[in-house]
Amino acid sequence: QVQLVESGGGLVQAGGSLRLSCGASGRTFSSYTVVGWFRQVPESEREFVAAITQSGGSTYYANSVKGRFTISADNAETMVFLEMNALKPEDTAIYFCAAGSQPLGSIRVADLYKHWGQGTQVTVFS
Repeated sequence: QVQLVESGGGLVQAGGSLRLSCGASGRTFSSYTVVGWFRQVPESEREFVAAITQSGGSTYYANSVKGRFTISADNAETMVFLEMNALKPEDTAIYFCAAGSQPLGSIRVADLYKHWGQGTQVTVFS
């Protein structure tokens, strides 16, 4: 079973950048179909942000972050990154990475991911 740990969150001014990292231990991401990033604010459901597939490395983004965020993975398949640029106050949330084996048509569905990290807080102030 894989353990996921996020890092890289913090406090940043609007327009700034952060790079989140998700590290895997116990197993590599090659054991899963997809790795995704989600975010959550209090009293709301987890929101899909971005995902990258194991085969081919296809990437998918929520409309709200397209063009500003970039998801990538290292060759060793133990790290997945989320580069966040042009941050806005509405990007403030806890960001989680998750690994799953669901079909690609369901990569935006949080409940289908098998493994989750503990999350990292991102706060964007204006």
